Amino acid sequence: MSKNKIRVISLAAILAVAFNVIAFTVPLPKNAVFWVSYAFGMLSIAAQILFMNIAFAGKDDIRSRFYGFPVARIGVIYGVCQVLLSIAAMALGEYIPVWVPVVVFILMAAAAAVGLISTDIVREEIEKQDEKMVRDVSRMRSLQSKMNVLISQSDVSGELKTGLEKLADSIKYSDPVSNSATEQIEDELNFNIEELQKAIVDGDEKSALTICKKTSGILAERNRLCKLNKNSK
Repeated sequence: MSKNKIRVISLAAILAVAFNVIAFTVPLPKNAVFWVSYAFGMLSIAAQILFMNIAFAGKDDIRSRFYGFPVARIGVIYGVCQVLLSIAAMALGEYIPVWVPVVVFILMAAAAAVGLISTDIVREEIEKQDEKMVRDVSRMRSLQSKMNVLISQSDVSGELKTGLEKLADSIKYSDPVSNSATEQIEDELNFNIEELQKAIVDGDEKSALTICKKTSGILAERNRLCKLNKNSK
C-alpha cells in the first residue's frame, strides 16, 4: 500500500478507537438508540477510507490531488458531523425514540453519498477539460518549437533571417488553442515549416524566403479563423 493509504487507514483506526472508548467507557444506556448511533458512527469512520481513495485516486500529480480535495472535504465533514451526532444521540438515548436517529443518520449518509457522486463527476469533467486544453494547444506549441529550433540551427542573414524571426514571433503570439476549423490549416503550417527547413538545409534561401512569406499568410488565415470561431460562440 502507498503511504497515503496507510495514513488514511491509520487515521480511521485512531478515530475508531477514540469513538469506541467514548461509547463503552462513558456510562451510556445500551438501548436501541445507542446501537443505531454506534453503527452509523463506525460506518462514517470506515467511509473515510472510501472517500479518500476516491478523492486521491488516479493521476499522482498536484493538479489531480487539488481537484480531489472537495471530495475529501465532504467525507471529513460527514464523518465529523456523524460521530458528534452519534455521541449526542447516545447521551440522549433514554429521551428520544429510535426512529429519530435512524431517519437523521440515513439522510446524512444519503446526503454524503450524493455529495460524493456529484463532486466526483464535476472533478472528472474538469480534468477532461484540462486534458482537452493540453491537447488543443499541443499543435501550436509544436510548431513554435520547430521554428525556434530552425532559427537556432540555421545560419542565415538579411531578409530571410528577419522573415524567420517574424514568423516565429507570429506563431508564438497567435491563439494557441486549436479547434476543428483550424486542423487543416495547421497541417498546412506544419508542412510548410518542414519545407522551409529543407530549403534552408539545402542552402536555397530564395525558396526559403518564398515559403516563409507563404507560411506567414497561412498563419494569418488561421488567426482569422480563430477569431471567427470565438465570435460565433
